[in-house]
Amino acid sequence: MDKLKIAVCGASGKMGRALIGCIRDDDALALVGALEVPGNSCLGKDAGGLLGFDSGVVISSDIDAVTSSADVLIDFTRPEGTIDHMSVCMSNNTAMVIGTTGFTSAQKESISTASATIPLVMAPNMSLGVNVLLRLLKIASTALGDEYDVEIVEAHHKHKVDAPSGTALRMGEVIAESLGRDLSDCAVYAREGHTGSRKSKTIGFSTVRAGDIIGEHTAVFAGTGERIEIIHKASDRSNFAVGALRAAKFLSGKKDGLFDMQDVLDG
Repeated sequence: MDKLKIAVCGASGKMGRALIGCIRDDDALALVGALEVPGNSCLGKDAGGLLGFDSGVVISSDIDAVTSSADVLIDFTRPEGTIDHMSVCMSNNTAMVIGTTGFTSAQKESISTASATIPLVMAPNMSLGVNVLLRLLKIASTALGDEYDVEIVEAHHKHKVDAPSGTALRMGEVIAESLGRDLSDCAVYAREGHTGSRKSKTIGFSTVRAGDIIGEHTAVFAGTGERIEIIHKASDRSNFAVGALRAAKFLSGKKDGLFDMQDVLDG
């Protein structure tokens, strides 16, 4: 059986290296491309070099060459870069797994438009555990209803540039939808000074940025006399890589469409 051909964006970064290592260990996958930005010190080097093995794939900044030989491009970069990469993938009929966060509404719309041409999986968090967490949040919020106050607390490393995290926002969306609310109307992103008492039916967000925290997310459902906390903690980036590669396999054979990790779990 032919292997699924994978290209990786940000190949020299922590996420890129995790993906390359997981591809090496999966007999159903083959690494065929590794992309980095122009000027990166790893350009021209073997993509497996940072992991201590020879992958036979040289890190390149040529997005067209990288995607033309791949079945799926996996992209955990920045919004502007992802949108540029997506345009090339459309030209080369290459599927995409998008783990990038921080997209504007217009960028999300362009991704939706692209899905009529190529198949894409887009999710703010590729971890299988986090996506099970989202299902648990739907169950909890539906069962508990409006009598419980909801707070979402997330923590990431000091280099993360967007806040709240895409995962935290998706948690809020799932909870709000389950309760018949619109997150844009009920979210509270900051509290300072004399805020007054908590407004009913709001969903609060708190953000921590410190050290090398990979990712921690907590949903708090607080009622009178009791509190439920649903928590996910990532201790290694390989869990995101495993989920992204499962998403890549899910796209195999698909012609178009926009999917998320819930679809992947069901697929």
